[in-house]
Amino acid sequence: MTVHGAVTTGFEEVRKEFATFLASERQAPGAQLVVRRGSEQVVDLWSDGVAGESLMGVFSSTKGAAYLVTALLVQDGVIDLDRTVASYWPSFAAEGKGSITVRELLSHRAGLIGLDAGFTAQEIADDRAIAARLAGQRPFWQPGSFFGYHGLVIGALVGEVVLRATGQTLQQLYREQIRDPYDLDMWLGLPESEEPRFLSTLPMLPTPEQAADATAAEHSPYSLGGIAFNEHAPNNSQPHEFPNSRAVRAAGQASAGGIGSARGLAGMYAAAVFGVNGRKPFLEPDTVAEFARIHSQGLDLVSGRPQTFGLGFHTFTTRFRSIGAGAFGHSGAAGSLALADPRQGFTYAYTRRRYAFPGGAAPENERLLWSVVRALG
Repeated sequence: MTVHGAVTTGFEEVRKEFATFLASERQAPGAQLVVRRGSEQVVDLWSDGVAGESLMGVFSSTKGAAYLVTALLVQDGVIDLDRTVASYWPSFAAEGKGSITVRELLSHRAGLIGLDAGFTAQEIADDRAIAARLAGQRPFWQPGSFFGYHGLVIGALVGEVVLRATGQTLQQLYREQIRDPYDLDMWLGLPESEEPRFLSTLPMLPTPEQAADATAAEHSPYSLGGIAFNEHAPNNSQPHEFPNSRAVRAAGQASAGGIGSARGLAGMYAAAVFGVNGRKPFLEPDTVAEFARIHSQGLDLVSGRPQTFGLGFHTFTTRFRSIGAGAFGHSGAAGSLALADPRQGFTYAYTRRRYAFPGGAAPENERLLWSVVRALG
């Protein structure tokens, strides 16, 4: 497979590592890789099957946009992390949820991972519908006592707080305060005019060994993991199909419905931390440090694996050895990964069109990140 695009002098090893990965793949992944050193784009690569300007579903990498909006509102004093969610959204207090703070919600400690009966396809594409249903739902564990990934609903929950605090949707604020001013190709709500650039997500093609591993790791649809990913709902679709729905793309569901490119994702984090296009960063260092500080660490009740979260964001301290302390970002189910590493001075974004095994940040990100850090010196 051919590597397209360009790298700045000194980043040739990144291109080589990307080419090595592509040569090892059985099926074309349709991948994009972008790195910014501070505000400067130093890596812009893509493989056969996509273009540099192609737009793809980025799944949970979408959450980064939602959390950046929230961080901006906290920085401006519009949202107080230590106020209760119910003080902004009174009906949220039902079923013993009145004491949950915004900080606990962002830290995945609310226990509100899904519905007893599951969401319909129409509801799961609509943040307002998700929030309305969850307001009356009993938590699945004592809030604040444990944590677990609120994978499909956290954007709607945080978005409702944003709406009640500002009178505007999270999607509107993202567009007005982040995407448009910094000219970012990362969308929460893809307009029809951009649809020709969208490439649908392709299903995973596991090897026989991978398929056996997946079968061995299966869980009940009524487990915490099953409920969190709506697997117990009637007619629940396959994971790779989520952004392939025009309804999801148009609504910009803030947990997993974002559409973008690696350029857009890397630019989004660079705009937050370093500034781009001659504009200063929109987050102050103290805000970045607070949202990147570890708030939840240990066994994630939903995934059953060790995990660390800041305020919403993944912190990656136990996932990637190449990443500096204080780095933050988010991965997406098909294999995407986007992050900022303020101490090492870069942002990184990787997208895939073909769903990776086993889901989440694709394994190739480990070696690609190391090549970036070595190139930075």
